[in-house]
Amino acid sequence: MVYPISATKLRTYQRCAYAYYLKYERRVESNEFYGSAALGSALHQALAESYRDWHYREAKPHRHWFDHCWNKYSKDLNVGQVREGRRILESYYDRFVDKEAVVRQPLAVEGKIQSKLQVGDLEFLITGRYDRIDFLPDGLELIDYKSGRDVDLPTNGDMELQIGLYYIALEQTYQQSLKYLSLLYLRTGEKIRFTASRQHKKRALEIVADLAVKLRQDEAWVPTPGQGCDRCSYSRYCSAMPGQTAALPELRPAKSLQLALPLSA
Repeated sequence: MVYPISATKLRTYQRCAYAYYLKYERRVESNEFYGSAALGSALHQALAESYRDWHYREAKPHRHWFDHCWNKYSKDLNVGQVREGRRILESYYDRFVDKEAVVRQPLAVEGKIQSKLQVGDLEFLITGRYDRIDFLPDGLELIDYKSGRDVDLPTNGDMELQIGLYYIALEQTYQQSLKYLSLLYLRTGEKIRFTASRQHKKRALEIVADLAVKLRQDEAWVPTPGQGCDRCSYSRYCSAMPGQTAALPELRPAKSLQLALPLSA
């Protein structure tokens, strides 16, 4: 069994190795809470079908096609959410569809991407999801729809790591380099593009290699105190936090780790 990694997992590791150890190695339950995302989910599904199932025999989809897709996925929403979602999609159509002379069929829509990465004698499985991948003359653009009310940009470190992992995965899957990773905020209509480069790939590989050392040698997972400690779900178990440290729950069965050994010396 390979060792699965993702941008989320590596961001946790980059911020604090001890939090990573508790969450992914010890699998300690956190007190994180995630609210309902019904409207966001419906918007993602409607946009996915709008691009995936359009016949592309005309220059661009009609407005009523997007409305048809929205009606299909908004049935379980309340009246206010249905109205708000339709307004968001109408604004999206005005900005990103109607102004285009020709809307080209995406390379892929709403899917999961996987690729394998060999680091020494360990084999990692890179996993991630995307909303849309467009083919450009000089590479690929991965587009991530954001349905939140605020334009909440990731930190530079988080963004660079995410770009690096997608660069590796897309290169393996499509034999094409990632040119842009774009965040498209559906409520505001803002689209923010980040240019990808091989430097992002190099940095992601360095972080994975550092993680591989700890996994291989079972080194101490040292806390990294910082501004986010007061919001950490595992602070009650952390020696870097003042006060009484709670005892760790009983260790769960360990996950198997794939060792990929060379066939010849």
